[in-house]
Amino acid sequence: MAFGRKNEEEIKLEETKIWVCTSETCKCWVRDNFKSSEDPVCPICKSEMAQTTKELQVIHNHSKNFM
Repeated sequence: MAFGRKNEEEIKLEETKIWVCTSETCKCWVRDNFKSSEDPVCPICKSEMAQTTKELQVIHNHSKNFM
């Protein structure tokens, strides 16, 4: 019997497009498929954001409101 065992699923990672804040004092970033507009601004400090990539866990956005 294995009551304390967890079913550990494999975490799928892939290169993901993200937007990072350009402010030196802010560390905010947003996945491309969760951005609020074509050219997003930082939701924290309202600075411009730049597009880049990052190795992240796969998450699907099923919202009908995303771009």
